[in-house]
Amino acid sequence: MPRKGHIAKRTVPNDAVYGSNLVTKFINSMMWQGKRSTAEGIFYEALTKVQEKGGDEALKLFTKAVENAKPLLEVKTRRVGGANYQVPVEVNADRRTSLAIRWLLQYARSRAERGMVDKLSNELLDAANGKGAAIKKKEDVHRMAEANKAFAHYRW
Repeated sequence: MPRKGHIAKRTVPNDAVYGSNLVTKFINSMMWQGKRSTAEGIFYEALTKVQEKGGDEALKLFTKAVENAKPLLEVKTRRVGGANYQVPVEVNADRRTSLAIRWLLQYARSRAERGMVDKLSNELLDAANGKGAAIKKKEDVHRMAEANKAFAHYRW
């Protein structure tokens, strides 16, 4: 808690092509070394490929992929009396979105395809269809929280 009161959250502007701030957040997370134009080019090209392969609107498939990758629960380590417990807690809405974006990008980068456009488009398609590495990560996190449900009373 800051001593000088509540700090307002910064708002990111909507992107120019789709008018969505989720797209802006995704591009900001994807960007390396301040190369926004490169990140935008990769992202928009990947969305056109998603639209060709998916058959639906690109933005709709993208938001569905992010929604499918959002975790509801996660575990946090809590120290009680010399023992560490993995306590399941609900995930805040902002953190939910950032985790989904982070996982989508992480697993897109680690795919075996050639070129980031193909990697990202295929990972987004897989996530929109409910499969893929980002969805598996979400299910693993949920499984971990479910397994440690007995320690939920240690929540703070």
